[in-house]
Amino acid sequence: MFRRNSRKRVGLQGIALGLLAGLLAPSAYADMGYAVVPKQIIYPGQEIDAAQLQEVEVTNPNLAGGYASGIDQVMGKVSNRTLLPGRTIQLSALREPYAVKRGAPVRLTFSLGNMTISATGTPLDNAAVGDVIKVRNLDSGVTVSGTVMANGTVQVMAK
Repeated sequence: MFRRNSRKRVGLQGIALGLLAGLLAPSAYADMGYAVVPKQIIYPGQEIDAAQLQEVEVTNPNLAGGYASGIDQVMGKVSNRTLLPGRTIQLSALREPYAVKRGAPVRLTFSLGNMTISATGTPLDNAAVGDVIKVRNLDSGVTVSGTVMANGTVQVMAK
């Protein structure tokens, strides 16, 4: 006994359309842009250098967004998780480097009008520029809150 073949037969038109779609597909992907991928494994806490990166053309239309499209978006940042070679780098996996480190002495400044008071303090946490952090004043022992500035000082907030 013989069974009927349940596969549909593809005619010449179907073959021609398939070949045409294959020829047109690469040009459709050319407009997708670029993504940044590591050349080597980058571990959490490691600062990223341009020599560790390369830009590749995106060819996967199903690639989720939120990835770095230029080396300048990634260079100088610190990884929050392990980044594998050849995989896109999600911007959410990066952070700014710490401007102050826990336990390292920092300059505290408080300004009110023309008056500026400064002292030395010890940060109770690591923090990047713009973060609010608690710092213990070494002279008085009082813990104050302040904003980390770009020059590495902490601008104390008024209560």
